[in-house]
Amino acid sequence: MNRPAIGRVGMFGGAFDPPHRAHVGLAAAAVGQLQLDQLRIFPTGQAWHKARALSAGEHRLAMAQEAFADVPRAVVDGRELARSGPTYTVETLRELRAEFPGAELMLVIGADQAEALHGWRDSDQIIRLATICIAARARPEPAAAPFDPQKLPGVRWRPVELPPMPVSATGIRARVAAGQDIAELVPPGVARYIDRHHLYRKT
Repeated sequence: MNRPAIGRVGMFGGAFDPPHRAHVGLAAAAVGQLQLDQLRIFPTGQAWHKARALSAGEHRLAMAQEAFADVPRAVVDGRELARSGPTYTVETLRELRAEFPGAELMLVIGADQAEALHGWRDSDQIIRLATICIAARARPEPAAAPFDPQKLPGVRWRPVELPPMPVSATGIRARVAAGQDIAELVPPGVARYIDRHHLYRKT
């Protein structure tokens, strides 16, 4: 029996340390607004742009599986965690192109990431491989300026509409370390996982 054709595949990567409600909201909005057949969600392996050490990959993968379990057509993919050395988006896009040769690839990113896109490894290949789908208002700072598409000249891009969600993984980690409640900021399964594994607590 032939599998149905995959016409449009989204890629959504991040540290997800931890994944929070804004991540889930963006994933759901991307699936619906971009009419994705599948949204691949990639917890980052060794992030080249992160100054701090990330939590263990097994924890971030498990939390992502909890967080995105109810998002239709979302698939958490752990391949970047299995790579040695730094993780680069272009490598994953190349792999997705090989796996889905006829599909349109859609790279889902936030406004801050979009503004830094030309500094990414092989950014010229990224913009050839994928349409850049930008959550223009998905910034942790509610007063931040809106995304300016003029900062990405020549790039195929589409907006993903999302209400402002002033929540950040940094703030969540700080709240956990201070013994404060995070129930309103993360999905219930993620909150339980953090508590069960004593993540982000002061040692």
